[in-house]
Amino acid sequence: MALMENRPKVTVVGTGMVGGTVAQLMAQRDYVDIVMIDIVEGLPQGKALDLRETGPVMGYDTYLLGSNDYADAAGSDIVVITSGIPRKPGMSRDDLLKVNKGILTSVTSEIAKVAPNAILIVVSNPLDAMCHVALDVSGFPRERVLGMAGVLDSARFRSFIAEELEVSVEDVSAFVLGGHGDTMVPLARYSTVAGIPLPDLMDEETIACLQTRTANGGAEVVALLKTGSAYYAPAASVCEMIDSILLDKKRILPVSVHLQGEYGVDNLYVGVPVKLGRSGLEKVIEIKLTDDESAALKKSAAAVQDLVDAMANLE
Repeated sequence: MALMENRPKVTVVGTGMVGGTVAQLMAQRDYVDIVMIDIVEGLPQGKALDLRETGPVMGYDTYLLGSNDYADAAGSDIVVITSGIPRKPGMSRDDLLKVNKGILTSVTSEIAKVAPNAILIVVSNPLDAMCHVALDVSGFPRERVLGMAGVLDSARFRSFIAEELEVSVEDVSAFVLGGHGDTMVPLARYSTVAGIPLPDLMDEETIACLQTRTANGGAEVVALLKTGSAYYAPAASVCEMIDSILLDKKRILPVSVHLQGEYGVDNLYVGVPVKLGRSGLEKVIEIKLTDDESAALKKSAAAVQDLVDAMANLE
């Protein structure tokens, strides 16, 4: 058995914990075939084989191919980029930016050669800055270079809301805007439980605590793990984006996209609600913000701009 021509093709570059979990969750969906690419010899091949051997037990026919050769990504519909290193003790922000910029430049360049029609989903950190690298290097239109952050941040907010109110997460809807960092903007007014606005269900102090916890959600997981960072929720968030694109669901999801004047932000990747369909970004949804919310979003955008400027100064 081999990759099927009649199935969409998803390539995952970087097969660590996030990339491996993306492959696992997508395999279980059983409507795509998957290529796993990594520079470490044997790693993607071993994980792909393990996941293929899981198919008979879980009941999926997904074919997974592990490779160290970008040529195997040819014809991909979607390429998920998880490559990069985490910030290590003693490493400055600029050091992290320089290393991961180099990795993203190399990966994106190779992918653009073999899969020029693919939609890129960037997961590598610092995410919003890495999206700029992918956009610039690939030369793809903004509709096909997306950052996964808002889905994850909103999932965390939803989880905390459900826990606080002791209700099902299925009834909780939440939006988080802005950059993927501690300046993100969890919007309480646009967050609901079975349609009931969050401010009608809890006091401002409790909401503020949940917003702060959401902004520090990734750091909380890192502090508990002590080595490594979150991967289950990030991977699931990627899969939600893939489903919306490949199944043309046209979901309205918070995604880091290249804004071109929307929300008063220009030429910058920032998380906002968008419609995701088969062509990628189909529409940026502009919602009305209060003066305080607008100021918070601009502050978050400024933090992203600082990263982009710092990256440019490294050249």
